[in-house]
Amino acid sequence: MKKYFLAVAGNIGSGKSSLTDLLSRHFGWTPYFESVEDNPYLSDFYADMKRWSFNLQVYFLSNRFRSHKSITEGPYSVILDRAIYEDAEIFARNLYEIGNMEERDYNNYVALYGVMTEYLRAPDLLIYLRANTDTLVRQIALRGRDFEQSITREYLEQLNRHYEAWIRRYALGPILVVESDGLDFVNTKGDFERVVRMVEDKL
Repeated sequence: MKKYFLAVAGNIGSGKSSLTDLLSRHFGWTPYFESVEDNPYLSDFYADMKRWSFNLQVYFLSNRFRSHKSITEGPYSVILDRAIYEDAEIFARNLYEIGNMEERDYNNYVALYGVMTEYLRAPDLLIYLRANTDTLVRQIALRGRDFEQSITREYLEQLNRHYEAWIRRYALGPILVVESDGLDFVNTKGDFERVVRMVEDKL
């Protein structure tokens, strides 16, 4: 069997982890999830973004590089919850542009990211979950993580703009854009089957 490497990309609350879990079970792929519950910086970051932005982004970069490297070296098909590219292209870039990361820290981070990604294999398929701000706000509220309740609509809108710009210039491999507004692949079998067909067609 061919070894596949997929990554699910998307804004906070877009449903990445849920889709990663569902697709991994359907296809028998090994899932890699974003480090959230054991992240030592996340709560501090949402309380004071300017103070903790660099620390958080380096933590995410380190963890995602480790996961990405294991995926490349391992023998099994894998699906990854959030790609390493999103850290630099979306989150760190946004933090710098809105004044929550100093220029020297941002330049240092981007240089490190550039060196690390030179050694990584790109995904065979990048699945981008596109969702509007209303959908993101609703899903963030539903999952009820305390540290996420302070996230503003403006912040989510800023991230969405960066996601759209990144997807337009992404050239590392095939992309599947899933319009997830009004799509309930967690609770509606037909919606999930529709996503499965889209993934199969792309692969």
